[in-house]
Amino acid sequence: MTFRLFIISLLTLSAVWVAPENAGAALNPNDEYIIISGGPALQYWEGYRRETHRHDRWWGNFIRTARFRIEQLQKASNNTVKITWLVYRPGYESRATEDGQPLIANIESVRDKYGIKLVWFSNSDEIINYVNSGQNRSAVRVSGFEYFGHSNKYCFVFDYSNHILGASRAFLHQGELKRLNRKAFARGAYCKSWGCHSGEAFSQEFRRVTGVKMIGAIGKTDYSQTGQGKLPFVSDGGRWSG
Repeated sequence: MTFRLFIISLLTLSAVWVAPENAGAALNPNDEYIIISGGPALQYWEGYRRETHRHDRWWGNFIRTARFRIEQLQKASNNTVKITWLVYRPGYESRATEDGQPLIANIESVRDKYGIKLVWFSNSDEIINYVNSGQNRSAVRVSGFEYFGHSNKYCFVFDYSNHILGASRAFLHQGELKRLNRKAFARGAYCKSWGCHSGEAFSQEFRRVTGVKMIGAIGKTDYSQTGQGKLPFVSDGGRWSG
């Protein structure tokens, strides 16, 4: 690889971390950047699937990727961005019991390492309420909003295969988005769902009710390289939309 091609490759990668057209607005130190992590599947349920169709063999897919983003955002802003991390606690409590590991403490250690605000949630109402009034939204707007977790074209699904095989009892449906206060979002906010299929319906509804573009996947997203320090990517045949 030539030096010129190497530089082009670096620039291409950097565009994945913080989109240049939104970086200024998203990293405003006077606003708030929200990252959401849904919960993992239980291997008890996933064991009924074919091996190639199983999810979340490792519990930390949606935690590790959120940590990557936190680190990237802090570096890009010289540690001035205010990050709030919303994590679906019930899913990690049940997976902790299954794995026999202190997963809640592990997640809190990420909070402590990066000095961010951690907010546990257990349902979609708590997410909507936090976006609308977790801060004084006349003074502190939401400049970034990203989701790591299971999803389909209509919902963020927080406990997929955690209580019921292939289903979820806790989710944020696109029909609930109308409850979001569009004035809570900063102009030029950077919003992205790293879950599967969000770009097929959810993202469009998010933009309609908030006025803010959300990037979402057409097709599935792949977390298989999380252990190698990489963010999710769109599976073959898919693309990012928004």
